Amino acid sequence: MEDRRGGGGSGLGRILVLAFCVAGIWFAYITQGVLQETVSTKRFGPDGKRFEHLAFLNLAQNVVCLIWSFMMLKLWSRSSSGGAPWWSYWSPSITNTIGPAMGIEALKYISYPAQVLAKSSKMIPVMLMGTFLYGIRYTLPEYICTLLVAGGVSSFALMKTSSKTMSKLAHPNAPLGYGLCFLNLAFDGFTNATQDSISQRYPKTTAWDIMLGMNLWGTVYNVVFMFGWPGGSGYAAARFCREHPEAAWDILVYCLCGAVGQNFIFLTISRFGSLANTTITTTRKFVSIVVSSLLSGNPLSSKQWGSVVMVFAGLSYQIFLKWRKLRTIRKKLKKKAT
Repeated sequence: MEDRRGGGGSGLGRILVLAFCVAGIWFAYITQGVLQETVSTKRFGPDGKRFEHLAFLNLAQNVVCLIWSFMMLKLWSRSSSGGAPWWSYWSPSITNTIGPAMGIEALKYISYPAQVLAKSSKMIPVMLMGTFLYGIRYTLPEYICTLLVAGGVSSFALMKTSSKTMSKLAHPNAPLGYGLCFLNLAFDGFTNATQDSISQRYPKTTAWDIMLGMNLWGTVYNVVFMFGWPGGSGYAAARFCREHPEAAWDILVYCLCGAVGQNFIFLTISRFGSLANTTITTTRKFVSIVVSSLLSGNPLSSKQWGSVVMVFAGLSYQIFLKWRKLRTIRKKLKKKAT
């Protein structure tokens, strides 16, 4: 997508676009979070059955995003020449299929707020791998950010969850749930690194090209995994949706929210940069926890809120450090230019 971060436009115009991006990202992903929690905990129909095949959500998301990105390329892309070939996405799509499946399966074992907190601690595996595998040295403020996030997630995990919340989980098992979330983060790290490598090798690759390629392979892998043999879980998931149309509708809206949300993320990055996008998505996660607590009727305890604040204090400090570093770089560039 065309980068307009340094482009013109009135200050009011940029503020309105930014407000539009914030509203779009918040609405799309908060709604998706509510639906994700609903599908994973609700008992559907008169028989009161749970939807046990949560990995099916990823297949549905792949299909909807594949169709969406194809439409966007046809409608908005000027030229696809010079972009990464479709087959180059086969390897990151493997981890992009396994990782999110683990993250969503974690909702069988831990609550939605716990999952959001665990998945917010992406910096922890990144710094661990950077330190032990590549010998990277981090600054003291970066370690403070990590300690705040790690401490918040750990204390939240160790606190007793209310019996009402536990009763909604399919198979309560905190160690397994948190373990799946951290594996999700590890796989995401490989996915992101490989996507960056593809973008560097093929500079003309657009966000829509990446979205199309990733979801094409993700659809293939998920179809093989879920429908590749007679007893595949995909058949049971499809049968459940046919027997419980309410669940099918929730899944469809969930997928559409994901596709629309990616639109707003691409728009935010192209107009305002990745730091602005990180800030918006981080605050969105905090609001998602608040909304979940209010809608589910399972308010968090004061100690749990303390852990939540601790995590987002660490994330906010990390954003501030990135902003300060970016400002310093821009000042140096201005001095060189003059």
